[in-house]
Amino acid sequence: MTDTVQHAGQNDEWDTPLTPVFVGAIVRALDRGDVDQVRSLVMPLRAADQAELLELVRSDELRALVHALGPDLEPDVLSELEEAVRDDVIELMAPEDIAAAVQEMDSDDAVYILEDMSADDQREVLDQMPAQDRAAIEQSLDYPEDSAGRIMQRDLVAVPPFWDVGQTIDYLREAQDLPDDFYEIFVVDPSYRPIGTVPLSRIMRSKRPIAIEDVMDVEQTIIPVATDQEDVARQFEKYDLISAAVVDENERLVGVVTVDDVVEVIAEEASEDIRRLGGIVSGESVSDTVIETTRNRFTWLFVNLLTAILASVVIAMFEGTIQSMVALAVLMPIVASMGGNAGTQTMTVAVRALATRDLVPINTRRIITREVLVGFFNGILFACLMGLIGGFWFKDPLLGGVLAGAMVINMIVAGLAGILVPLGLDRFGVDPAVASSVFVTTVTDVVGFFAFLGLAAVVLL
Repeated sequence: MTDTVQHAGQNDEWDTPLTPVFVGAIVRALDRGDVDQVRSLVMPLRAADQAELLELVRSDELRALVHALGPDLEPDVLSELEEAVRDDVIELMAPEDIAAAVQEMDSDDAVYILEDMSADDQREVLDQMPAQDRAAIEQSLDYPEDSAGRIMQRDLVAVPPFWDVGQTIDYLREAQDLPDDFYEIFVVDPSYRPIGTVPLSRIMRSKRPIAIEDVMDVEQTIIPVATDQEDVARQFEKYDLISAAVVDENERLVGVVTVDDVVEVIAEEASEDIRRLGGIVSGESVSDTVIETTRNRFTWLFVNLLTAILASVVIAMFEGTIQSMVALAVLMPIVASMGGNAGTQTMTVAVRALATRDLVPINTRRIITREVLVGFFNGILFACLMGLIGGFWFKDPLLGGVLAGAMVINMIVAGLAGILVPLGLDRFGVDPAVASSVFVTTVTDVVGFFAFLGLAAVVLL
């Protein structure tokens, strides 16, 4: 059995080793209390795969697995875990084990681990660390959340411009406190302000006597320490950066942001936007409990309930019209649904454009005009289609015409609402990713029902 399971855990490197057979074997070993078997299966896994395993198992199995691994739980596993599971794992670890793990991490990963802990727990862990490491992490924790100061690494390579290539190479070979991975060397003046960069590849291709200032790039992207991480990611994307210097309020070099940090920021922000578009404000994950998930989703579901009641009030206004012609009850969801879907399409594009700053005052009018025209032309196309279908279905051309007219009206309004609602919320300082969907759906439902039933009351009755 063991040989089979180990083989299952060693698939091709492009496949996840966490097959159902493999995970099932670990769970059964945990149930038996067979710590040696658990360790033999889990320890060969890479850190990212160990983190994924911890996220897959139940809470009781997580506790048993963390205890089985003990101090051999790799520090990199903690930095790979999603927030909810990471917090659970940290609660199971002793402060000295957390401190030991943090000391082996890059400074940005260490901050990521400690930033969500309570002040008392942070202090208990930091007290276990050497003074120099503790001071560096404390300074990073003082920077605003989601800022460049929180995601930067403090370990970097900086040299003066008057060094030559040979001195720099010798320094890189002999220094004991260099970062494990770096892509470029920063050139600093006597005040430790960055004045240029040199890619490692250029250092390796240059002759030893050449001065660093003769091979450095003067043009560089410098990021203030308080810059929001989304703006940092945007600069990396815009300028195709691999790394960038981070400076304090005195323009002194204090850290470096690397592309792997930015990839995590992009993934985090994208996940956050998707959750907010669905009305989930907090960082909900699949590992959350039933009670936490219920509480997180209740608020916006309640708002949706109120807006649904508003749409029902509009329908109630035309109760007599619906009773006189039952076909209206059959067809009116089509108008509202098409408007809702069209509005959601526009809203999604608008919210994303606001987040990436592609939608700015200078092009707002053009984008609004475009969305209205798109709504109009889509409305005409679907009006023709549904007008014919409705007319033949109920053998009433006037009913088909009413359906077509309502479709055009609601599709135009959907385009307007999809762009204006996010813009309006953004103007008033409300996150459009959170609130837009509720208001856009309400507008398209209310207008769709009112247009269809109102036209029917005027034309058909």
